Amino acid sequence: MGSVLSPNITVHLIWYGSWSAGENQIIRAFISSISASQSPSPSVAQWWNALETYTDITGSEVTRSVTLGLEKNDRFLSHAKTNPLPIDPNGGLYLVLTSSNIFVEGLCQSICGFHYFTFPSIVGYTFPFAWVGNSEKMCPSLCAFPFVVPKYMHGFKALKPPNGQPGEDAMISVIGHELAELATNFLRYGWYGGDDPNFQTEVGDLCEGQYGRKGGGAYVGEILTNETGAAYNLNGYRRKFLVQWIFSHVGHRCVGPN
Repeated sequence: MGSVLSPNITVHLIWYGSWSAGENQIIRAFISSISASQSPSPSVAQWWNALETYTDITGSEVTRSVTLGLEKNDRFLSHAKTNPLPIDPNGGLYLVLTSSNIFVEGLCQSICGFHYFTFPSIVGYTFPFAWVGNSEKMCPSLCAFPFVVPKYMHGFKALKPPNGQPGEDAMISVIGHELAELATNFLRYGWYGGDDPNFQTEVGDLCEGQYGRKGGGAYVGEILTNETGAAYNLNGYRRKFLVQWIFSHVGHRCVGPN
């Protein structure tokens, strides 16, 4: 039991590469939905609230307040050297999103996203950050499942994405995965499974690929579909999303509101 993100979180977005307005809106809507308690059940806010059982040594729990902050569009690939976002040491969380035409080491090999924290010796502060890449052009069968299915999975039909964008819709679940793990294991000595802190299994890892009851393996679980047949399990701010469940240390199982 270590540090959790109990102060209100402000998510600052860095759009790296070429993004369309429609792609941006899907991701903005998801982040805005985390604290949108008025969304109908099952909602993104209910999904996030499952993290409130995770506390630090003082008893402080993961915050329910997650809001959008500043944004940086880095379409010219400046590595944020041109007009960088200001440092926000009071609840700031930085989310780097790479577009489908950007190759990132590790993407398409073993990861679809990751999270960590900054070092005071480099930037002056310690704050959380995460990266998530759009795999639609490079390796959709790896990171855009279940909207794209690998060729070796014979007989398995790809699901229709709720917002019509396989790459961005798949990114939503990875973003949720990384944010949940940052919230519960910010400094890498919080909540995680396993005996070796160098090879941690976190709250998102334990439920990867499960989106509903009875899910596991290649079966995503019992989910919902809208009038067009698109798959989702969470209602959000004017949109619907398909997001993996997260692990509950209280029930020792994967949980979600759907």
